[in-house]
Amino acid sequence: MNEMRSPDLSLVEAQSETPEAYVKVKDLEVRFVSREATVKAVNGVSFELKKGEVLCVIGESGSGKSVMMRSLLQLHAKKRTRMTGEMRVGEHDIMKVTEKRMSELRGSTISMIFQEPMTALDPLYTIGDQIAETVMRHERVDRDAGWKRALELLELVRVPSPERRLKAYPHELSGGLRQRAMIAVALSCRPSLLLADEPTTALDASVQIQVLVLLRKLQREMGMSMIFVTHDLGVAAQIADKVAVMYAGRIIEYGNARDVLMHPEHPYTRAMLSSTIKDQDRSAPLDTIAGTPPDLRALPDGCSFAPRCKYAGPECLAAMPPEVTDGRNHMARCVRVSAVRGLLAFEPGLAAANVPA
Repeated sequence: MNEMRSPDLSLVEAQSETPEAYVKVKDLEVRFVSREATVKAVNGVSFELKKGEVLCVIGESGSGKSVMMRSLLQLHAKKRTRMTGEMRVGEHDIMKVTEKRMSELRGSTISMIFQEPMTALDPLYTIGDQIAETVMRHERVDRDAGWKRALELLELVRVPSPERRLKAYPHELSGGLRQRAMIAVALSCRPSLLLADEPTTALDASVQIQVLVLLRKLQREMGMSMIFVTHDLGVAAQIADKVAVMYAGRIIEYGNARDVLMHPEHPYTRAMLSSTIKDQDRSAPLDTIAGTPPDLRALPDGCSFAPRCKYAGPECLAAMPPEVTDGRNHMARCVRVSAVRGLLAFEPGLAAANVPA
């Protein structure tokens, strides 16, 4: 899994010629404050995404994936949320825009596909009404033009009998059709950044594949940037240009999809890949990651994964490991990782039998 690779100097040279990033997030922190405790949901997340690229964010439930992505739309409750850092989408500084301006950006510049369309779609309005309303609001067109656009969008996302489905309510559609309708709503105003929060989790396997292929096709045709949250490594392998692995509100590994998924360096990423069925010996039991994710109300000073890591030592508990980045912009945050000949290399060292939580 971690064989020595020779550095590709052409890739390093090409990086200096690539266009400027369209999405920039730097040192983002999100805190949810209550009388009882402060939940440190996102802790210093940074990444960049160019026009037309797809970033997949993977990790266990509770790792901060959805919170990070919803921050780009300012969807958190104002009274109990504290956000610091920088977020830019194109020329828009998300941390500084007014609520009125943010309302205009939602749908037109940044749009989102939610995980469960039954809770995202209004049960009292037809699918056509909900798509048309979005178009009418952002593009300042009349109802007839809005409904015409709604029909075009249902045809675009390949909903059968689109004229009939326009007049249907969300509960009258199957799960797959509801998700396609949700995609149509998200794409209705031609956004330049699409956020997808586990949009295939509630679907069966055959429909999952159809929706993924459709999303990737539409993303390429429309030239959108896309951030796709998932805990399915197979999904990430199919659609991602870049992959970010999150744990305890931090990105602990980041890089091109091939580097992260084929040559993982952080112990957490390696453990996740080892616990999947693909490419594993069918006669041997699957590996599992011992323990549970940390309590975000009381994070340790050191590496949050150390209590579950078989390679952890006392140095892992002293302080948060720094980021180590190679010439291909492959980054991992682990004391066992170093840059060797321009590439990341994992050095197991001595495994600790027990590490205090």
